[in-house]
Amino acid sequence: MRILVINPNTTAAMTATIEASAVASASPGTKVTAVTPAMGPVSIESHYDEALAVPGLLAEIARAEAEGSADGYVIACFGDPGLDAARELARGPVVGIAEAAMRTAAYLGRGFSVVTTLNRTRGRAEDLAAHYGLARFCRRVRACDIGVLALEEPGARETVLAECRRAVVEDGSDAVVLGCAGMAELCKEISAEIGVPVVDGVAAATRTVETLVALGLRTGDRGEFARPPAKPYTGLLRDFQVGSPIIS
Repeated sequence: MRILVINPNTTAAMTATIEASAVASASPGTKVTAVTPAMGPVSIESHYDEALAVPGLLAEIARAEAEGSADGYVIACFGDPGLDAARELARGPVVGIAEAAMRTAAYLGRGFSVVTTLNRTRGRAEDLAAHYGLARFCRRVRACDIGVLALEEPGARETVLAECRRAVVEDGSDAVVLGCAGMAELCKEISAEIGVPVVDGVAAATRTVETLVALGLRTGDRGEFARPPAKPYTGLLRDFQVGSPIIS
């Protein structure tokens, strides 16, 4: 089985962190590869960033589809950018880390909290919980007010840990979801310190894709998720029309 994990931002160091988490969580015999798109923002911290990350993400899926090099895909950004569009292009299942993490956390108790990066991204996480039908499980979305690329800086781990502790004490949550792919490496140590399950979306999404592929399941394509109709695209997006060298 081959799983392609796409980091929708263009920071290679974060892609390496994401790949390590995905590889560690995968079953023996599953080949996991993480990729960095050739275009897009260095981090995704706004609706604008998210929108402009999608073309590079879709180009990576189109390339893998043309090569036949992936059985399923993980979108490794907690905003799940381009998820629906990716499902129109891919033959195999596509799973976003926010959906996978929240669904996994909902199995673990009556409620979970999300601990994310910047305060401005809280609304997006709340919207996704509602969109996935999980709002009643999501007790609170908390922000550390740390930028995505600052997660490697001194003191960042302690700030994330402190917010996770508050989620347990103040929210009464039975589990915590880490709301950024760049937090993946913190998962186990934070769980050990706060005494409740901590869910890393990269690991959860990787395992979810494995399960779907093993069951022979993929996104249904009779209606909304059928392949997009061919039509001209203009300007900077001219190569993204269906049938072009990028989106073949």
